[in-house]
Amino acid sequence: MSIESAKAFLEKIKADEAFRKQVGEISSQEERMAFIEKAGFAFTKEELDEVTGALSDEDLDAVAGGGWGCGVTHESEQPPTPLP
Repeated sequence: MSIESAKAFLEKIKADEAFRKQVGEISSQEERMAFIEKAGFAFTKEELDEVTGALSDEDLDAVAGGGWGCGVTHESEQPPTPLP
């Protein structure tokens, strides 16, 4: 496991749209990590977190397209109705 592998993975995600799509389509974290390891990358979640903490917002946007987040947004929530 290594920081270098996590960095190389992020570079591939940013540069290779097909790879990014493949990773993003995998629903479970276990299956996703197995796919990533089979693709030749070996890093821990902590190592990936360390690398992503050093990325700019634009870099994170490029990487986040693969569905790493929970997918929940609060944009659809209605504001409270004011009392009469």
